[in-house]
Amino acid sequence: MTHHHEPEAITDPAAYWENRYSERGQTWSGRPNAALVREVSDVQPGRALDLGCGEGGDAIWLAGRGWSVSAVDISPSALALGARNAKAAGVAARITWIAADLASWQPDGTFDLVSAQFLHSPVELPRGDILRRAASAVAPGGRLLVVGHADFPPWSSHQHDDMVLPGPDEVLADLALPPDRWTVLTQATVQREASAPDGRTFTLGDSVLTVRRH
Repeated sequence: MTHHHEPEAITDPAAYWENRYSERGQTWSGRPNAALVREVSDVQPGRALDLGCGEGGDAIWLAGRGWSVSAVDISPSALALGARNAKAAGVAARITWIAADLASWQPDGTFDLVSAQFLHSPVELPRGDILRRAASAVAPGGRLLVVGHADFPPWSSHQHDDMVLPGPDEVLADLALPPDRWTVLTQATVQREASAPDGRTFTLGDSVLTVRRH
């Protein structure tokens, strides 16, 4: 039995993610990530950078709250879907969609919020480099928010990969931020309810790190 379109066989990151989004159509719920909502709801809107924005659920939520958002993803299909959803939500004018590989992309200017949500990949992703560049793009008084899986969802196909899931302490250590210039606001593993593809509900842990530049 042959499997055509087997995404595991693709190791090029751009091809992997584009294949995934173009084949599946809308992959995510469109709702913003719970940790983003919790960490950012009371923050004064400004310029936001959404790294690995996927289909733009977070970017659209931020734009709806008055943020001006630069949303970056490697998959043009995901961005096209995000742009359609942003238009439907009436916030298209507040979002700039950028197709780029975060491994080499350099942020332009500084941002009041830089958000990296679930920046995990079964194909090569220099996450530490990307996050250190992200920190350097945070404006004075701005925040960097990094959210990741504390463990793989039970239905995830990546549980047995070599993918490492760093906790908030490891992410902070890896960022190597000068403590006299940054304040840690949140450094925790937070539980949330999530629905599996078959509709069952699970409790998942998110590693959440929010730091603010002085």
